[in-house]
Amino acid sequence: MYMEKQKQWEPRALELLKRSLEPLPQELNEIDWKVNFSEKGNRPAKHLSALANYSEGGFLVFGVSDEGKKRGIDTKSCRDIVQKIGNLAREGLEPPIVVDTSVVEVGKSNLLFVFIKESETKPVHLRGNSIYESYTRSAGQTRKLTKQEVARMISSSTGLTFETKLASGSLLKEEVVAKLDFSIYFDLLKKPLPSSTDSIIEILLADKLIKRASDGFYITNLGAILLAKELDDFEELKRRSIRLIQYRGKDRLERLKEITGHKGYAAGFVSLINYINALLPSNEFIKESLRNEVKLYPNLSLRELIANALIHQDFEIVGSSPVVEIFEDRIEVRNPGRPLVRTERFLDHPPRSRNEQLASLMRRFGMCEESGTGIDKIVSQCEVYQLPAPNFVVEDDHLIATLYAPRTLTKMDRADRIRACYLHACLRYVSKEVVTNASIRTRFKISKTNYPLASKILSETLEAKLIKQRDPSNKSRKHAQYVPHWA
Repeated sequence: MYMEKQKQWEPRALELLKRSLEPLPQELNEIDWKVNFSEKGNRPAKHLSALANYSEGGFLVFGVSDEGKKRGIDTKSCRDIVQKIGNLAREGLEPPIVVDTSVVEVGKSNLLFVFIKESETKPVHLRGNSIYESYTRSAGQTRKLTKQEVARMISSSTGLTFETKLASGSLLKEEVVAKLDFSIYFDLLKKPLPSSTDSIIEILLADKLIKRASDGFYITNLGAILLAKELDDFEELKRRSIRLIQYRGKDRLERLKEITGHKGYAAGFVSLINYINALLPSNEFIKESLRNEVKLYPNLSLRELIANALIHQDFEIVGSSPVVEIFEDRIEVRNPGRPLVRTERFLDHPPRSRNEQLASLMRRFGMCEESGTGIDKIVSQCEVYQLPAPNFVVEDDHLIATLYAPRTLTKMDRADRIRACYLHACLRYVSKEVVTNASIRTRFKISKTNYPLASKILSETLEAKLIKQRDPSNKSRKHAQYVPHWA
């Protein structure tokens, strides 16, 4: 029973508490258990800062132990905590934040919920300290924001994003068209080239590639990063050029080639893909009894990986740019910035991008697939071309996506087989299909008589807890169906 009228946020708080306690106790980013109010240094203020900076805010719940046991809270402690939290919210943080409280009976225990609303002005930091004394929630813990995260929050709070910032000073319209490869803009959109400079300027303004100034025009970061004839003309962007490195063999000991792009991404994208393809050997591809000579890696997969690196990079990370590395047995595409979606959920999770305007224009230009379908196509192409499954790894503040050269099943190690089986399950799930022994045989080109090998791959992936049986009550391995572990 509630001790006061139910508040609008209480159902969410109770659902989060339930998720954090069952089936195994674990704190979530959105909810933090407390037995009582901690007097240790700035810890309470740090928790309030973290939740106020977190998307949609979050909750402190008092009366739950570190082990996830509901111990409850008495009236005196409740009043004391509410007073201290209120004082901290008003006087301990900059800017001050909004909190709300409610006591709820859960089971037989009274618990105090403190709702910390997401702040409209971020980052929220400890008053009397640098703005970098700001916090957020990660893996159920409170941690300090990095300098890049602080900069990103400031940009977001002021309505500025990387794309909308200015890359140039005020320019005449003739200077704008001299610095931007506007012809590629119209070519990619399959539109006729306007006959006048004024018409070109108006179209570039509409797509926010430039911005009107009192005495001319500014080129935005969006316009420069996509259409610059020379990125070196823009001081803040010249380190964003994509780099291409080719090595001899399977390691980085000997470089054969290294080039750095100098054009904007749209202006130089086709040339980059063609140049990479010219470096790659061909592979004999057999489909439906026809033999074809194709490049070692599917062109669609290569294009999509590189486009994704450009789109999803974190422009707040300084001194780093997208890199394509070509080895004898693989291609690695690296971009600065940790992904906003867990790598294991790339295929099914709704797409999220730091740079929405950049992503939108690159899709309109035909440089990448429609939103949310790119990774699906990459995995699908690897299956069609009988390649090992691609790999996505987060390393420090970078994402590394790898395409592998053809490799027979006998030369794949356990990790290769498990990754391929899991991504196969994800691909089939988003296509409203399930994994079976037969689909695994098709994926790995295993003969029907060798079904035990397919069963072994399924067992390995089950042991890795990356897939599960669709119907756990089914005892027949012959007719078993499998789905990703998160399904």
